[in-house]
Amino acid sequence: MSPFVLGHTAATLFLVGMIWTVQIVHYPLFAQVGADGFAAYEAAHSVRITWIIALPWAIQGLTALALLIVPPDGVPRWFTFVLATLTAIPVVVTLAASVPAHAQLTDGFDAAAHARLVATNWLRTAAWTVHGGAVLYLVARVARP
Repeated sequence: MSPFVLGHTAATLFLVGMIWTVQIVHYPLFAQVGADGFAAYEAAHSVRITWIIALPWAIQGLTALALLIVPPDGVPRWFTFVLATLTAIPVVVTLAASVPAHAQLTDGFDAAAHARLVATNWLRTAAWTVHGGAVLYLVARVARP
């Protein structure tokens, strides 16, 4: 099996688990931190989550590009475009919605910014979840004798 398929699958499935943890556990708990410690909490969150997500996200992006350039045997080219699109959606949502919400939260807890963060993160959660299913389909197609 192609290292691009394996890398893309591993990174995507890691990101699926990570985003569900963030969506269901981590982001909702922001509201429980309290006003006094929230700015420090938000700063620590931003640094620590970057360490967790940077490498798998980079691997996912690079392998999506590689799969576009060199599609695996038996995988339709349109499907590699689907994978690339599913890779791009969380990037766009992060830049357009998550980063601005986190920037607003840097000054302290803001209920509206927090609500926007949680609501728009559902788009990333949905994209990565669908992507998880898509990479399982990819592996099944590639692993077929």
